[in-house]
Amino acid sequence: MAGLHDLYDGRVQDLSPSGVAAAVGRLSQGPVEADRHDEAHLRAAEDGLRVWFDELEEHRRNPLFHIGNLDLACYDRDYAPAVERDDARRRHLTAWPDAVDAAVASLDRVPSAVAEALAGAVAGLADGVEDPAALAAHRRLVDHVDGFRERGEPDPSLGDSALARLMGTGDAMAVDLGRLSERADQERDRLVALLSEATARRAPGRPPMAVVEELMRDHPEPDGVYVAAEALVREATAFTVDRDLLPELGGECKVGPAPPSRRWAMAMMSWSAPHEADAASWYYVTPPDPSWSHEAQEEWLAVFSRTTLPAITVHEVTPGHFAHGRMLRRARGDVRRCLFSESFVEGWAHYVEELFVEEGFRADDPRYVIGVCIEALVRVTRLACAIGIHTGAMSVADAVSRFEADAFYKGPAARAEALRATYDPTYGRYTWGKWEIQAARAEAEARWGRRYTHRRFHEAVLALGSPPLGLLDDIFEGASPT
Repeated sequence: MAGLHDLYDGRVQDLSPSGVAAAVGRLSQGPVEADRHDEAHLRAAEDGLRVWFDELEEHRRNPLFHIGNLDLACYDRDYAPAVERDDARRRHLTAWPDAVDAAVASLDRVPSAVAEALAGAVAGLADGVEDPAALAAHRRLVDHVDGFRERGEPDPSLGDSALARLMGTGDAMAVDLGRLSERADQERDRLVALLSEATARRAPGRPPMAVVEELMRDHPEPDGVYVAAEALVREATAFTVDRDLLPELGGECKVGPAPPSRRWAMAMMSWSAPHEADAASWYYVTPPDPSWSHEAQEEWLAVFSRTTLPAITVHEVTPGHFAHGRMLRRARGDVRRCLFSESFVEGWAHYVEELFVEEGFRADDPRYVIGVCIEALVRVTRLACAIGIHTGAMSVADAVSRFEADAFYKGPAARAEALRATYDPTYGRYTWGKWEIQAARAEAEARWGRRYTHRRFHEAVLALGSPPLGLLDDIFEGASPT
């Protein structure tokens, strides 16, 4: 995400027990940052790593870190000539046997639900790989993780104190899980009311669920998804500029299917990173595989409905992730350009979806509000289920029911989202990050009074890069350029 290809391309991390211990021991050995905010940002990032890898030893429990270590998708975007990226990919593959040895040595307490949830991702790493040694190593990892589906610990919960530490430490905040759970319920109720109001405008007298199901079936055909997404990119960008929400950002955002290694993602942003030469970013929108059944294709295409694709585009492109990436290129210093609070990254992109509602985007068409509510109900249900599963208040089955009841998900989709909580325990970050950015904005409106504008607030926040949520108040302390 930072674009430091000269340092990291073609390399793997040593995620063996001894390798992780050595890396943790090197934390805090660098020089102190001259800027007060940057020093606090750096320390929060280091403290967060200590919780993940030293206190909780998540590299022993969670294959996700090892999947990321082996993943080759980073070489698919055109950040450098193909010959350079191909060479880096080859060197990366050569290191797979060592990386798998380290993974097998570390992964000794994978819960059965985590193994089930990530089995497909582990298997998918080998898509397109032909190197025999790499494939043999990959098979060892697949077999190792699969074994935990039978012998793994049946309880996937981390415990309430561990989850609170995971969520809060890297964001320089104390987290009250009980309060967050209460707020999640309140947010769900607010969104349901907003959704009901919007569906009543769209189809008076009809049940909201019936309206939503009908709208989700209204989508472009596969070949039309790119055209629809490109038009939405232009529309959202023009609206952002017209409402003076951000400065002119320049840059090119292309729309197309994800590379094969990332086609599990229906929509995602791959931005031109801060330390790369400026080049096109990609908004990946991936239509369904033509070989799928008609029913499966329809379920996939529902994501690109004319109701939900606008909110997804605002989130992924402008003023969401693409715009954030453009602002990162202007941020000063390596801390702001390289160390990302995921809660801020996703919180920002989720915040701007509702910002567009406030600013009147497509105000005469309730479908935009409906789409925002659908997406937001998924995000707030993630927060509720992460807290529920890891405090022991919910089972995975309970979480499945919650997604079915509150987020319009059914069957396998609801189970996949529930299982995600077991290996991505902080995936409530979208809603939590949105709340903290909204709170900082309210504080800015109160402090700045008539001098407040959305653009001033947005530029001040994004000048900090991707700051820990607990450091957002630094926009009031002169820590960011004016």
